[in-house]
Amino acid sequence: MQLKERFSLFCLHYTQDQHLIESLWMEIEKKYSEKGRYYHNSEHLENMFRELNNVTAALEDYTTIAFSVFYHDVIYNASSKSNEEKSADFAEKHLRQIGAEEGFIEKVSRQIIATKFNQESGDADTNYLVDADLSILGQKPEKYLDYNQKVRKEYSIYPDFLYNPGRKKVLQHFLESESIFKTEYFKEKYEEQARKNITSEIEYLNFG
Repeated sequence: MQLKERFSLFCLHYTQDQHLIESLWMEIEKKYSEKGRYYHNSEHLENMFRELNNVTAALEDYTTIAFSVFYHDVIYNASSKSNEEKSADFAEKHLRQIGAEEGFIEKVSRQIIATKFNQESGDADTNYLVDADLSILGQKPEKYLDYNQKVRKEYSIYPDFLYNPGRKKVLQHFLESESIFKTEYFKEKYEEQARKNITSEIEYLNFG
């Protein structure tokens, strides 16, 4: 299913206004197509949905997660430390336009902000969302390398002597976690390879 079609179907839970749905989708599409988005683009969303499609039976509220996926990186600026908060605000504005309930909007907002941190949540759906977001870490080495290179291009405004220490700090945080992935499904599928990939990248940053 195409992203636009998927978005429209979920919006129809709240509004039948096709013009509004089209307008909201165009805003999202424009954001994810911005210049400089080499990794955090629509392909990333498609990959997340592909991962989540494998665990739909375990999800309590797929609609909430779906909207969280669409909006979690809608605001992305490599030099900003508040992308998730701004993305959550953007999502809240859109969801109010389609008439979603405040409780639902707040849950989407919390899930979006949760993607900023590698911490286990008391909400199982949030853990699945964050694990899907991080699933790239456990892909085959060649795919991980492609991801790594795309992220580096997104941070091209920073020279290596600034980028490398910051990147290593993020990667080391993952390795120091008891588990990178918080759900059994993603842990079994990706944990081992993710640790190998991250270790290799740290070695490259140290000596490459």
